[in-house]
Amino acid sequence: MLKKLNDFLAGLPMTIVAGVFLLLDLVLHVMEEFGAAPAHLSFLPFDPAWMTIVISGIPLLYLAVWRIIHNPGISKISSALLICIAMFAAIAIGDLFAAGEVVFIMAIGALLEEATTNRAKKGLKDLIRLAPTKGRRLKDGKEEMIPAEEIRQGDILRILPGETIPVDGTIIHGETSVDQSIMTGESLPVDKGEGEDVFCGTINRFGSIDISATKVGEDSSLQKLIRMVQDAENKQAPMQRIADKAASWLVPVALLIAVLAYVFTGNIVTAVTVLVVFCPCALVLATPTAIMAAIGQATKHGVIIKSGEALEKMGKVDTIAFDKTGTLTYGRLDVSDVLSFDEAVCETDLLSLAASAETKSEHPLGKAIVACAKEKQLPLIEPTSFKMAAGKGIIAEVDNRRLLCGNEKFLSENGVSIDSGVSSALERLRAQGKASILIAEGQKCSGVIALSDVLRPEAKDMISRLSDMHTRTVLLTGDHQKTADYFARQVGISEVRAELLPEEKVQSIEQIQAGNHRVCMIGDGVNDAPALKTADVSVAMGSMGSDIAVDAADIALMSDDISKIPYLKRLSNATVKTIKVSITLSMCINFAAIVLSLMEVLTPTTGALVHNVGSCFVVLIAALLYDRKFE
Repeated sequence: MLKKLNDFLAGLPMTIVAGVFLLLDLVLHVMEEFGAAPAHLSFLPFDPAWMTIVISGIPLLYLAVWRIIHNPGISKISSALLICIAMFAAIAIGDLFAAGEVVFIMAIGALLEEATTNRAKKGLKDLIRLAPTKGRRLKDGKEEMIPAEEIRQGDILRILPGETIPVDGTIIHGETSVDQSIMTGESLPVDKGEGEDVFCGTINRFGSIDISATKVGEDSSLQKLIRMVQDAENKQAPMQRIADKAASWLVPVALLIAVLAYVFTGNIVTAVTVLVVFCPCALVLATPTAIMAAIGQATKHGVIIKSGEALEKMGKVDTIAFDKTGTLTYGRLDVSDVLSFDEAVCETDLLSLAASAETKSEHPLGKAIVACAKEKQLPLIEPTSFKMAAGKGIIAEVDNRRLLCGNEKFLSENGVSIDSGVSSALERLRAQGKASILIAEGQKCSGVIALSDVLRPEAKDMISRLSDMHTRTVLLTGDHQKTADYFARQVGISEVRAELLPEEKVQSIEQIQAGNHRVCMIGDGVNDAPALKTADVSVAMGSMGSDIAVDAADIALMSDDISKIPYLKRLSNATVKTIKVSITLSMCINFAAIVLSLMEVLTPTTGALVHNVGSCFVVLIAALLYDRKFE
């Protein structure tokens, strides 16, 4: 009940109400000062400042008491405790405006901080929804659908095309292509045959396969992925407020000076004034206002920053780890090479023939070849017959020509010889990280079409700019080593870790962190979520990235423009510097106010107004961040 009341009073609507009553109290005091209002506001049943004290003071008192009871050691002393002391002291001498002003400023600071640190938690729920709920078990020659939790190690399961694989297992019968981007981030489905492993949560794209369950329930790859995100989420501690860090010495010093002021002056008003001006109101506002301005600045550039902690940490990052697919590349396949091995068939005709044969194909490579031919406006002929061997290739008859499109193994099985020239061309294309489709007519290989993910044009310049900022770059990817090496060379990344599963990406980041490095992880897929959570700060590609990756990350690039990474570092550095300047200024104003209080120049009311001046300066300095140029 008390917690609900506290949350209600601390909310934005009631804080606005508190501000209205405090403003009314100030206006009436000014009118009284100039003789425009009845003496001591006698026409009101109560002083309006009481409403501010009740609305903003109760949550502050609740927080101070809660920390005294639950926090360990010196952390029991907080900024909330100091301001509660000042509030009660001001009430004791009848200066209700001063009491209301200090608690209201703290309420504003708490709302600003909450607005910058609230983060969505739906990403983990989305990840859990990916977990398959049923599996098709083969038992005594019959198929039966059973809940995924009832699948046991050693059970034989049948996975039909388009179905999600419910557990980790080994293929014992059949061949297929598996979309395992959820686990590895690979842009291409991976061809799988007997004896090869498949993972829970991945999707069987083509052929029907039977698997033997090897890891079930909590031991499956997807469940491990979910647990890693949960564990990493729990390790993320919220940023401790600067005012609370300073409270361990602010409270004793404030009380000591107030007591000494009363002892030497004999004036309780002076002692209360010291307590009021000592309250760290501007200090409380310094961090959230600067962060709000920086977040607003970043939003104008299509960058969503979810917390002030992310900004602070980004400035300390010295190592940035990149995923490849969808991050450094667009994550889409384009035809990159068309090589003809037959003098009678030119490259254009080869592409036209291959596209005609693939018109009925559902494989991503086939679709990319057809899309390329259509883009070039090449003639396409509907095949009179079409047969697909899952995970291998297709056989089609086009214009009375029997064509085979597939891998080396598929062509060899169909009596097509692969000579040394074809083999060397394939090896060269593999070294460039490209997928290849061989095209054969009769018993002869006519040519090869290579497809590749497309590198983002800004990637190389972005890596170069990071190097100029003395920032180490690392490529962490689930792709094959040759593919990873090729793209790393293209952009200028020298450190490559390839063929990584999600837990191996996490291990790689932890290894880098163990070397006393601060790591930023940049990725876009579900498989990147644990690594994003493990890194000190993380960035997700927001426009095309998965919802889970975006929710797991601290920062999202809504335009997928990775050239914003250096901008983020500069913005973060400027934000931290602005916070330090604001804190220094607020401390100087507080020091001057304490001196004036001891000289009996300030009263609790005028001291509270000095607070407002300091707070306004802090807000103005923070506002300068919003329009500053960082490009």
